[in-house]
Amino acid sequence: MRIAAAAFAAIIALAYPAMGEPVAYETVVAIERAASETTVAANGSSGTDAETVELDAERSALMNGDPAWRASARLYHAGGGGATGNDSLGCRPVPMRTVATDPRVIPRRTRLFIRETVGLRMADGSTHDGYWYASDTGGAIKGNKIDLYTGHGRGSMQPAMRLNMRTLSIADAGRFDGCPPSWQNASN
Repeated sequence: MRIAAAAFAAIIALAYPAMGEPVAYETVVAIERAASETTVAANGSSGTDAETVELDAERSALMNGDPAWRASARLYHAGGGGATGNDSLGCRPVPMRTVATDPRVIPRRTRLFIRETVGLRMADGSTHDGYWYASDTGGAIKGNKIDLYTGHGRGSMQPAMRLNMRTLSIADAGRFDGCPPSWQNASN
């Protein structure tokens, strides 16, 4: 625990120099990567099974490539004041697949690959493949923000709770027609 705290303090010192000078994007990415690796080493796990998920060629390229966007994520669900009805494409929102975006930043009908969700343990015990679908919008979603739809009720948010309020790396995985597929068959 002390090692992790010391590493975190060193990373913060590097990320926020006392002089107040700007930090290069590459430096920030390297610092975030080091912080993630330090957390994994200290905890013994990253909170996902991404290390054990076998990636096909497409997902491997998306995982290792530069993200098209970096966006702050929020979770939303149906019921209790959450999402109701259809998304902005007229489709029923699909749990752990539907994403609400600002269409001026991430166009609707964009198939997204979100690295941080690869290997995410789902409620049924399976793991997420990382694909999401920009099929919804929202009045509070402005700029580099996204809302991840988790399903019905607050309990549906539990598997993805660690993603709430985090900045995620998002790759453009192409376009889709129709409505988003369910998570079991999204690889089509």
